[in-house]
Amino acid sequence: MPVAHFKKRLTLDEPVLYRIGVQGRLNERWSDRLAGMCITTSSVETGTEVSTLHGRVRDQSELIGVLISLYELHLPILSVENLTDDK
Repeated sequence: MPVAHFKKRLTLDEPVLYRIGVQGRLNERWSDRLAGMCITTSSVETGTEVSTLHGRVRDQSELIGVLISLYELHLPILSVENLTDDK
C-alpha cells in the first residue's frame, strides 16, 4: 500500500498488523520467537521457497526485533507490509 494512502497517523507505540515475506523456509516452530506471527511457506515459480509471516506486533520495537531475528537467521527480507485498515 503506497504511503500516501494512509489516512490514520501511526505512532511508534501502538499495535499494527504486518505481513513480512522472506526468502527461504522458516519452520512454524519459530513463531514464538517472532512475536507469535503465523508462518506459512510456499514455492514460487523459480522453485525458491518463500515464507510469509502474518500477525500483529505490539509496537515498532517488537517489529524491529522480528526483523533482526530474521536477519540473524540469514533469511533475505523480501517485503514488509503494514496491513492497517486505514478506512
